[in-house]
Amino acid sequence: MRPGTPRMLRGINDRAALDLLLEHGPLSRTRLGELTGLSKPTASQLLARLEAAGLVVASGSSSGGPGPRAQLYAVNPRAGHVGALDVTPTRIVAAVADITGRIVGEHELRTPRRPGPDAVENVRTALEGASTAAGIGTSDLLHVAIGTPGAFDPRTRRLRYARHLPGWHDPDLLDRLAEAVAAPVHVENDVNLAAVAELGSGHGRGVDDFVLLWVDEGLGAAVVIGGRLYGGATGGAGEIGFLPLPGTPLVRDVRRGNAGAFQELAGAPAVLALARSLGIRATSAPAAVRRAIATPGAGDQLIATLGHRLAVGIAALVAVLDPALVVLSGSVALAGDQRLRAAVADELGSLAAGRPRLELAEVREGPVLTGALHTALAAARDDVFDTVRHLAHPGSARPDNRRSP
Repeated sequence: MRPGTPRMLRGINDRAALDLLLEHGPLSRTRLGELTGLSKPTASQLLARLEAAGLVVASGSSSGGPGPRAQLYAVNPRAGHVGALDVTPTRIVAAVADITGRIVGEHELRTPRRPGPDAVENVRTALEGASTAAGIGTSDLLHVAIGTPGAFDPRTRRLRYARHLPGWHDPDLLDRLAEAVAAPVHVENDVNLAAVAELGSGHGRGVDDFVLLWVDEGLGAAVVIGGRLYGGATGGAGEIGFLPLPGTPLVRDVRRGNAGAFQELAGAPAVLALARSLGIRATSAPAAVRRAIATPGAGDQLIATLGHRLAVGIAALVAVLDPALVVLSGSVALAGDQRLRAAVADELGSLAAGRPRLELAEVREGPVLTGALHTALAAARDDVFDTVRHLAHPGSARPDNRRSP
């Protein structure tokens, strides 16, 4: 083992200070010293170093206490920007955030079905719209994260489990995206990014092992083990729409469709069919669930039946993974709110050997986009806040154009 060099130790202290400023907001030199355990002279040197590097800026002064006001310091929001995109078959929502995580530009691009859609051009257009709204160029972005249905196989680099996403199945797509976007591109499954959002700012904070169940038009799950997403050998971990369950037809060829299995039991079409059988009329599964909550009798039966069906699938996951927490997300689950959560919990108590905590997602507004922003920001901060490299080689914060499937 090599002892830490003074420069390395300064870099560790710099990163700790920057993380504290992100967590707490503007801090005085004295308060930053208290939180880091550094002496006042060392804290002063640290702030001077970060200010010279353009990573910290003076941000007003303290007020309300006795004695002179103390200068406050904050992370410089202009130290870097990232982009994030949430891709569905009908639209792409893009956002740009500064290094503090504040969204400074957004854009939505509608992508109606048409022959031969160009996924790369759509991504570029959406990203340019968000960057323009933020007052920067796409070349100013340090990292970009994209959430899509399905998953890119890390071996073949091809999108799987998402036949309904036209234009995204080109075997060279990831390379073309990397060439089109002047920043490293991280592409991840949309449900996995919803779990990243819960890890960063929801019920998943501080939880090592949990499962997020996505109940929407389709069913999906994100598996977090040891605080990290588990993608599996092909990136398909969590494609639970194909999970064989009692009373449902088997999916014999998942490459051709996903009718049957858990999807047949609790996917949006099944929820609508259940609602119609009970005399509840609605144009979408979330609307059917909301109407059920307001409809005594038939509505109670729908919530109880759907709760049982979801619990059957969750019990299978619990039997294998034994998570500490299960998070319900997606438009159908959130439409059911606490009534549906309670129905699932009641059934799960008798079906599952384990007793995980069951919660509704805390991140409900744009969870996929939020998770993509968390992903891009984590990568950008690792680059920008590496003062050992940044101060030794000014201008080295922009990394090589690497991409990850």
